[in-house]
Amino acid sequence: MKKIVLIVGLVSMVAFTSCKENASSKIKSDNVAEAAERDEAAKAVPVMSFEKAEHDFGTIEQGTPQETVFKFTNTGNAPLIITDAKSSCGCTVPNPPKDPIAPGESGELKINFNGSGQNQVTKTITVTANTEKGSELLRIKAFVNPKGAAPLGPVK
Repeated sequence: MKKIVLIVGLVSMVAFTSCKENASSKIKSDNVAEAAERDEAAKAVPVMSFEKAEHDFGTIEQGTPQETVFKFTNTGNAPLIITDAKSSCGCTVPNPPKDPIAPGESGELKINFNGSGQNQVTKTITVTANTEKGSELLRIKAFVNPKGAAPLGPVK
């Protein structure tokens, strides 16, 4: 029994001590530089800063097409790429720029609203981009009078 314990002890001592190499010698300096470069690039993100986040068309007649432009600037330190712009309704069509917006540059997001609905109407536009938040939310609103309706207000 003592011989078995002695043999197992010797075998384990040889096995555990032979694998001890200096771990830092296995690190390749090229990989470290590449990882540092990648980490630095990941810190560079675009920031989408809008002049306004909401537009009010006021009072309009039903079916009257409306158009507005949301102006924005890339205040970040990487090119801004808008991947998608969706509306909460088919009556509102966003038209985002297709090309990347460089840091410090400005762009425009054109919105077309067909004037459908009645009374107070609010629509949202979700802009998906490569920003840190990933998306921005814009709103348009209008008070839509039915076609041919008399104007609201006191009658003389």
